[in-house]
Amino acid sequence: MTQTVSIPLWVFILIVLFAGVTFASHFLFPSVRWFFRKRAERVISKLNQRLQRPIEPFKLARRYDMIQRLIYDPEVTQAIVEHARKEGVPENVAFEQARRYAREIVPSFSATAYFSIGIRLARWLSKSLYRIKLGTFDRKQLEEIDPDAAVVFVINHRSNMDYVLVTYLAANAGALSYAVGEWARVWPLSPIIRAMGAYFIRRKSRGALYRKVLARYVQMATRGGVSQAVFPEGGLSLTGKLAPPRMGLLNYIVDDFDPEAREVIFVPVALNYDRILEDSILIAADKSGTRRFKPPLFDVFQRFVRHVGLRITGRFRGFGTASVSFGAPLELSHYHAKESEDLTEAVAHELMKRIADVTPVLGVP
Repeated sequence: MTQTVSIPLWVFILIVLFAGVTFASHFLFPSVRWFFRKRAERVISKLNQRLQRPIEPFKLARRYDMIQRLIYDPEVTQAIVEHARKEGVPENVAFEQARRYAREIVPSFSATAYFSIGIRLARWLSKSLYRIKLGTFDRKQLEEIDPDAAVVFVINHRSNMDYVLVTYLAANAGALSYAVGEWARVWPLSPIIRAMGAYFIRRKSRGALYRKVLARYVQMATRGGVSQAVFPEGGLSLTGKLAPPRMGLLNYIVDDFDPEAREVIFVPVALNYDRILEDSILIAADKSGTRRFKPPLFDVFQRFVRHVGLRITGRFRGFGTASVSFGAPLELSHYHAKESEDLTEAVAHELMKRIADVTPVLGVP
C-alpha cells in the first residue's frame, strides 16, 4: 500500500483534470450557482417593490424547465403524434423537432439584463434620437387595471425603434415580453434579445407542429400573467397607415381565454414619428410593391459612420419628435360574454380602431 507507483506524466495530468472537474461539478459550481441565485432573488425582490406589475414567477422560471414543460404539454404531445403520422416519421423524430421549436421560441429572461442594461440603453437611445412626447394618456385608467390580470400591449408598427421606445416608457410598469421576427435571430443579437425576455416567431411558418408549440407557449405565458407586447400588423408599415390586423398571436390568446381564471386586458398603444430610421428603405419597398426589403450591409455601415460623424462634430439635431399615446383598455371578458361569432376578429378590429383613435398627429407627417 505504501509502494511508489510510476505513471506517465500525461496520465497524471488526466487524473488531476478529472479530479478538478469532479470537484468543481459537485462542490464548486453548486455553491457558485446558489450564490448568484440568492443575489438574483434579492435584486428581483427590490425590483418588485417599485414596479407597478411585479415580475411573474413564470417569467423567472429556468429556460430548461420551461422547454420541458412546453414539449410535454398534452396538446403539444398530441400535435407530435399527428405530425409523425402525417409525415410518416418516427415519433421520436417529431419529438426532437418540437424540442428544436421550443428552444427557438422560449426566452431566457434576465432581470439584470433587462433593468440594468436594457432599460438604460432604451432610455439613452430614445432620448438621443428623438424628443419624446406623451400623447393621449389616462393615468388613472391605466393604474386601475387589475394587478392580477395579464396585460397585452397592442402596438402599431412604424419602426424598429418601437421596441426601444415602448420598453423605455413602460420601464416602471414591469418587464415586457415581445414577439420578435426572424430578422433578429443572428449572433450576438439573438442571446441579448432572449435575455430581455423576447421570444422569436417564424411569421411565414405554416407547419401545424410549429404553430402548436408557439400557441402553447403564448397561452402559458398569458395564463402565467406575463405582460406582453404584440404588433398585430405583423410587420412595419410602408406608408405610415395602419394595416389590417393579423390574427395569429391574438387568436392564441383569445382561444385559450378562461373567464373563470385570469383576466386578459389589451392596452392599445399608438406610435408616431416625425421621421423614422428606415424611411428611405420603406419608401423604396412601397414603390417596388414588395415587402422583401433588406438593406445592403455597406449602406448600413455608411449611414452609421455618417451618424457617428454628425454626433462627434455636434451637427446631429435628432430625428424630430416621437409621440406615444395609450388608448382605452379592453377587457377580454366583456367581449367573451357577448359570444361573438368570431371573437378574435371582433377584438382585433376593435383594438385597431382604438389605436387609430389615439394615433398622435405630428408637425412633420
